Amino acid sequence: MTLLRSLIFALLAVFSLSGVARADVAIDVTRGHLDPMPIAIPNFIGADGQSQQFGKDVADVIRTNLERSALFRVIPAAAYPEQFGDVNANPRFGDWRPTQAQTLVVGQTTVLGDGRLRVEFRLWDVFGESQALGLQYATTPENWRRIAHKISDAIYERLTSEKGYFDTRIVFVSETGPRGRRNKQLMIMDQDGANPSILQTGSAGVITPRFSPSTQQITYMSFETGRPRVFLYNIETFRREALNLSDGAGMSYAPRFSPDGESVVMTVDVNGNSEIYTMDLRTRALKRLTNHPAIDTSPSFSKDGGEIVFSSTRGGSPQLYVMGRDGLNVRRISAGGGRYHTPVWSPRGDLIAFTKEDGGRFGIGVMKVDGSDERQLTNSYMDESPTWSPNGRVVMFLREARRGAGPRLFSIDLTGKNERQINTPTEASDPAWSPLLP
Repeated sequence: MTLLRSLIFALLAVFSLSGVARADVAIDVTRGHLDPMPIAIPNFIGADGQSQQFGKDVADVIRTNLERSALFRVIPAAAYPEQFGDVNANPRFGDWRPTQAQTLVVGQTTVLGDGRLRVEFRLWDVFGESQALGLQYATTPENWRRIAHKISDAIYERLTSEKGYFDTRIVFVSETGPRGRRNKQLMIMDQDGANPSILQTGSAGVITPRFSPSTQQITYMSFETGRPRVFLYNIETFRREALNLSDGAGMSYAPRFSPDGESVVMTVDVNGNSEIYTMDLRTRALKRLTNHPAIDTSPSFSKDGGEIVFSSTRGGSPQLYVMGRDGLNVRRISAGGGRYHTPVWSPRGDLIAFTKEDGGRFGIGVMKVDGSDERQLTNSYMDESPTWSPNGRVVMFLREARRGAGPRLFSIDLTGKNERQINTPTEASDPAWSPLLP
């Protein structure tokens, strides 16, 4: 599959199945120490060998997605009391209750005469004996994983009342070669590690990629021009361009998009000093926000775009500060011991994730936007560069487990208990999570 086809998905038909009765079954994600909801997901029905293979593959992805969230426990297939031959038939609810499954997903895949793949499913409340959700999709067969992710998101949202995060992508820095001469390229993949592809950004080293809210653009820092410079890259057209600054400006780095995607906030070197600027992407007008002899870097917009969190040494060591979008009303929010780096505002707007260096170790933490309720989610030799899932439930980050070990990607949820490694074809750093795909 070409990169363009993997990034552009045309959903040809999405509509609700008839007869949906809203069930009361749900997961209360506001409670701590959740017990995963037992859910049964048989292989989807298929009338022929090709359709059956698609049915197995789609169900496998859904099972993996939901179980990896730690909010669901998939009942083993050996416990299933019946096999389905018709997606529209009601389950034998009494037979399913002994399995402890609270919910049941029954689906069917069909390769249509025009070559398209149709996938339909029903989500059943076993104890309520009612249908909680029913949807049908049709698209080209190579997009079967997109359908599986969309179904996962639909089930997740119906049962948690939160948007899912499965139909998303991760852009990251692929690292190869010996230390001291690392080859760093941008790579993009599905959130579960599938479909990795190199983004062609030239031969120069790249770091800190960040997604636009539109998902069609990323911004990153590259040495392509001989000195660090912020670039824009369109993942549909593969066009890239440097964001040109004034003649007096030096290197630029640590970029992030505003929530509306119309501007980029970044660090710019001015006469040897690191300051924070914004650039309007429509007019290319540059505006200086900070003016301090300290190092001001790693800016990140709030959900509404009205404020910016950043790291600064103006207090003597790297700490977290918040200021208005205009650079005014600067205030420190970090209050614990240690040094704070790479803050990023949650897409829900309620928390800020960060890297904390303390006692020679690095970990990922979160705090409320006023600095209160700081919690450490991870602690390792080196955990850094957090990025949020689009629903603000999960944080992905890079980890070097020990000195000399290569970087790898991990994720953890806000409970700090569901830590998982993300498979990548190479060593990997600087992850950035996309919004939900359109």
